[in-house]
Amino acid sequence: MQVLKFGGTSVANAENINKVVSIIKAAIQRDKTVVVVSALGGVTDLLLSAASFAADGNEQYKEKLAVIEQRHLDTVKALIPATHQSSLLSLVKKSCNEIEDICNGIFMLGELTARTKDRIACYGEWLSSQIISAKLKADGISNEWKDTRQLIITNSNFTSAEVNFELTNARIRNFFSESDASLVMLPGFIASDPSGITTTLGRGGSDYTAAIIAAALQADLLEIWTDVSGMMTADPRLTANARIIQDISYREAMELSHFGAKVIYPPTIQPVMSKNIPVIIKNSFSPSDKGTTIHNGVSSGKSMPAENDNIVRGISSINNISLISLEGSGMIGIPGFSKRLFEALSNEKINVILITQSSSEHSICVGIESASVSRAKQVVDTAFINEIALHKVESLKVESDLSIVALVGENMKSHTGVSGRMFGALGKNGINVRAISQGSSEKNISAVISTKDVRKAINVLHEEFFETSYRQVNLFVAGTGNVGSRLLAQLNQQFHFLQQQMKIQLRVVGLCNSRNMLIEEEGIEIARWKMILQDGPKGDISAFVDTIVSLNLRNSVFVDVTANHSVAELYDRLLKKSISVIACNKVAASSEYTNYKKLKNLAREFNCQFLFETNVGAGLPVIGTLNDLMNSGDRIQRIEAVLSGTLNFVFNNYDGNKKFSQVVKQAQEEGYTEPDPRLDLSGTDVMRKILILAREAGQQLEMSDIQNNSFMPDSCMKGSVEDFYMAMALEEDHFKKIFEAANAMGCKLKFVATYNDGKASVGLQHIDPRHDLYNLYGKDNVVLFFTDRYKEQPLVIKGAGAGAEVTASGVFADILRAVKQ
Repeated sequence: MQVLKFGGTSVANAENINKVVSIIKAAIQRDKTVVVVSALGGVTDLLLSAASFAADGNEQYKEKLAVIEQRHLDTVKALIPATHQSSLLSLVKKSCNEIEDICNGIFMLGELTARTKDRIACYGEWLSSQIISAKLKADGISNEWKDTRQLIITNSNFTSAEVNFELTNARIRNFFSESDASLVMLPGFIASDPSGITTTLGRGGSDYTAAIIAAALQADLLEIWTDVSGMMTADPRLTANARIIQDISYREAMELSHFGAKVIYPPTIQPVMSKNIPVIIKNSFSPSDKGTTIHNGVSSGKSMPAENDNIVRGISSINNISLISLEGSGMIGIPGFSKRLFEALSNEKINVILITQSSSEHSICVGIESASVSRAKQVVDTAFINEIALHKVESLKVESDLSIVALVGENMKSHTGVSGRMFGALGKNGINVRAISQGSSEKNISAVISTKDVRKAINVLHEEFFETSYRQVNLFVAGTGNVGSRLLAQLNQQFHFLQQQMKIQLRVVGLCNSRNMLIEEEGIEIARWKMILQDGPKGDISAFVDTIVSLNLRNSVFVDVTANHSVAELYDRLLKKSISVIACNKVAASSEYTNYKKLKNLAREFNCQFLFETNVGAGLPVIGTLNDLMNSGDRIQRIEAVLSGTLNFVFNNYDGNKKFSQVVKQAQEEGYTEPDPRLDLSGTDVMRKILILAREAGQQLEMSDIQNNSFMPDSCMKGSVEDFYMAMALEEDHFKKIFEAANAMGCKLKFVATYNDGKASVGLQHIDPRHDLYNLYGKDNVVLFFTDRYKEQPLVIKGAGAGAEVTASGVFADILRAVKQ
């Protein structure tokens, strides 16, 4: 004996029903078969909506009834040959007239009772099962149709009736023992009380009907046919990487179905579990797919197949949750508070979904459906009215707009660290956990979070426990100039390497420059970014950041390759949302010390990264090395450095023969200078760099504390960039004298930054051939760290300190450093 159940989408229309008929025809070749069907997809909702409209005095209920009638008539005409349609069409007409009569009565009374709801709702399954039975007969497949209300007996708790299994099992066995049919067709969802009054088993109750029948008959198999190919590791509407669970235990399936997995109705598992009847979830639109098998594999000692042997079997969620908390010092050590709380909720028929209590007994926190909050507050405050008046407990506290996210898996109990991984992954992505619940069986770990974080949480957890192929990182890049464009080219070039070798998928989701901005949640095609970006809306960095925050994507990283103050001012908003910030922009790290420290602390507090390696040495690992020295217990005594690739290039190429202004222009054209070269030549840029190094070395300094011995005449520092070049040309004698003075002493000119004994300065120096800074060519930078461990021979970092390509590579390295944390 096998039982097959087909859901509403599987029987939504004639085309789908034909697929179902083909499945049934194949099934009856194997064994005696019982088929349970739902109403045509959406019909139950239409029936209840029509009844609700009628109760409200809205005559639009007649329009809904007309839609219901036409759908069934069209389905009959499409499925049944014209010569055999008349009796079935008459049955549909008669049933629809009965529905209309009931709705007319509701309209006149202005009242819709639970009993009447069940009477109305039963017509969906009753009609669909009759139509499919007739279709099978028209195709030459003999079958017996039976009204399930004569088999399943319940109490009179209308809309969610409880089954009397003793009476039900007896009726089912009696009927099937007397029936000679090899195929029996049953409507799902509907039942009756002992008086014969129609009841229903709750929404989704057709699954339950099939399970009740299977258990009563000791069936060999129960197949649930739906529109997906089985239970999935997570809701595919929330995470694109969800995959089919091939095998799952009864208890795991019950946990997942309770926590929002809609593939199977939660009560379905219990009847078949007690009889050890396997359940297979199949897809009527892809019947060859294996589907999910629910069985006793784990609890009976059998091992699940290796390919599906995850510690966590699935991730699910429930929305529309509220937390209610009873708190008060008067609760400590006093028995009975929990009993009274749950008794008050029970008497009001309020279902408790989650419970957590602090060990201090100061508070009890309960998760319930948001729709029940007002009733819960009223009954609980009434139950504790005396204690509230005496200030022993506080009035019930309510938090709404919450959801529960749950990890489910029987294997979790034998593995340490699952909770740590769960909460660590959530924490790294800025998802705040409001309450936690875990049973001693360890089959389920539940966390209450904000509803706006559900999609992000599901993706984060799915990536943590199921996606061994790669980790997805979402990049938002501000600035697409020299450095930004080269960064994008490097990201495009390394995309497949990083995914294959480092298991990281770097997706550029957002781009913004001064003209346009673009955000594509599924990722921007980087090879075509220029063309796509120019068609984007007007660039607005504030709106860009607003969108980043509202998208709330997992593993988000913001990359600033601008030199813009307004961009740097938005870092704190991002860090507070656990979005790592990679700053090529020096503004933030060299701003007021309080702001610098605030950003560092925010990154630490919200478990993300604030990295700015390229602020000092482009692609050179200067800050990283300094941090390693400090973190390992070394102490910085002195720093000597040439930190401007621009100035080093200029003084390495200026010999008095070519004008100083021409050499500076060459440096700008080759991409070695800031957009305004005066930032380099004035020493301001070097001041920022030594300031950042001093701060990273633990010194509390401001820009105003740094001595700048500038070599630039005041006349060159006024007006526009064009004015700057004109003034430099007029001051050529000044620059030539500086060069000749150094050359006469056999020295080279280097613009040197020093940090010593808590003080910092920058300025042009004569460097003789014996100095470590003498042999520094082109645009190279060099940093000498004199420390407690490197006292006489400094630790030297040397290499290209300017250029868009190396700077972009330094930003790239910071991105990888951030995502690997």
